Amino acid sequence: MNTRDSELKKELDATLHARSELGPDYEAALVESFLEKVEQRLDATLDRRVRRHLAEQQVRIARGASSSHPLAGFGERYGFGIISLVLAVPLSAIGADAAGTKGLVISWLGIVAVNAVHSARRLPGFLRRTERPGPDWDD
Repeated sequence: MNTRDSELKKELDATLHARSELGPDYEAALVESFLEKVEQRLDATLDRRVRRHLAEQQVRIARGASSSHPLAGFGERYGFGIISLVLAVPLSAIGADAAGTKGLVISWLGIVAVNAVHSARRLPGFLRRTERPGPDWDD
């Protein structure tokens, strides 16, 4: 039993004690007062859960913003493309020197494959496990 439950239990005990002292004439007012306190507690719990849910959504959006904005991740893609082209020059030279045209073709197929994997990595569900949401009732 947590503190809020003990506070609510104290409120219920006080309401029942007041009912026994005041009699049945004040029963409706006492019950209404107690139910109002329960409703306030439920509202506070619901507000806390909604705020937590919204905060989790904002974090998810902030972490996954790369898929929502058309230019998000542009620097990473641009940089990777530039680096792969810069490295393509010596790789092409090494491949052409070692195996001629076949070496040149193989080195460029490797460069294209690396860039294709890098691009596909940004697709939803590519080599990622989906996380299951936890139960909604825990705080």
